[in-house]
Amino acid sequence: MSAANDVLFRPFAHKSLKLDNRIVMAPMTRTKAPAGIPGAANAAYYRRRAEGGVGLILSEGTVVGRPASRNDPNIPFFHGAEALEGWKHVIEAVHGAGGKMGPQLWHTGSTITQSGWEPDVPVESPSGLLAPGKPRGVAMSEEDIADTVAAFAQAAADAERLGFDTAEIHGAHGYLIDEFFWPGTNERTDRYGGATIAERSRFAAEVVAAVRAAVSPDFPIILRVSQWKQQDYDARLATTPKELEQWLLPLVEAGADIVHASQRRFWEPEFPEIDGQDGLNFAGWAKKVTGAPTISVGSVGLSGEFLAAFGGQSSHATPLDALVHRMEREEFDLIAVGRALLTDPNWAKKVKAGETDKLEGFDPASLAELV
Repeated sequence: MSAANDVLFRPFAHKSLKLDNRIVMAPMTRTKAPAGIPGAANAAYYRRRAEGGVGLILSEGTVVGRPASRNDPNIPFFHGAEALEGWKHVIEAVHGAGGKMGPQLWHTGSTITQSGWEPDVPVESPSGLLAPGKPRGVAMSEEDIADTVAAFAQAAADAERLGFDTAEIHGAHGYLIDEFFWPGTNERTDRYGGATIAERSRFAAEVVAAVRAAVSPDFPIILRVSQWKQQDYDARLATTPKELEQWLLPLVEAGADIVHASQRRFWEPEFPEIDGQDGLNFAGWAKKVTGAPTISVGSVGLSGEFLAAFGGQSSHATPLDALVHRMEREEFDLIAVGRALLTDPNWAKKVKAGETDKLEGFDPASLAELV
């Protein structure tokens, strides 16, 4: 093992989740599950990352049982007998390679993809808005909200039943749960709206609490959150540490065990006006205000950031010094790696062996197939 990077390969344990290292495969949408059913190619794709030494694999977003929960026909379901049977084969393949894995549970809300695909029922969101001032779909009734909460809980229970090691709730990037957080898309006047981030977090807290009740006490729940939205990269839900605490601490208290704090570039400080340019990043502040373990993410080991990647921009490999520095000071507990693992399934093994000169950059061609 390379001494320079050994902090990445220290074991991690929380509740029943026991990992050999601190490297997480970040969830990345692949749209490679025809009719929503994961098959042999999906299982082999995840197994290769387990064989490549990733400590924890988080699946691509996989949608809960709501009529318009996905925005592409090839996003996988996490409901229904056939899809769940497919996921059973995935987790068996990952465990067979010595890996650990959790599904990311998702509802895409009112978002739309570049393909422009539309489900055969109206999309749903807190207030029928895609972005501030941009109507799309319908506002959810309280019955819709209750059914969606139940759908997340059922998916988490199915994940544990199938043998997954954890489950992640996707509450970031402008999708449904995040649309409730964001005042630009939540104009509700009932108990799911409000002027403060704490008030607008009620829906997320109900989802987390329902998931917590649906799984065993020792089964860890991860919650992914972000400040930025795909609708607005500069959006901020919390502009001070106090607001961040008001947002995230109730969600941890509702039952989230680990906070996956997503930012576009992990090395950027969240509140530089408080602790400077080498200050805590989003995951660092999330850990500080909640006391929960956190996962950081954002352009790890690559020159370009991931949003540009989906426009076909490649990225070359970059040193990991900044990452090692932040992990050595225990700013956050785990680091999620995205595009680097799309192109190079053996990224973690190479880092462990000190073969950073052999790390591959991101090739956009990796998006076209399950490498």
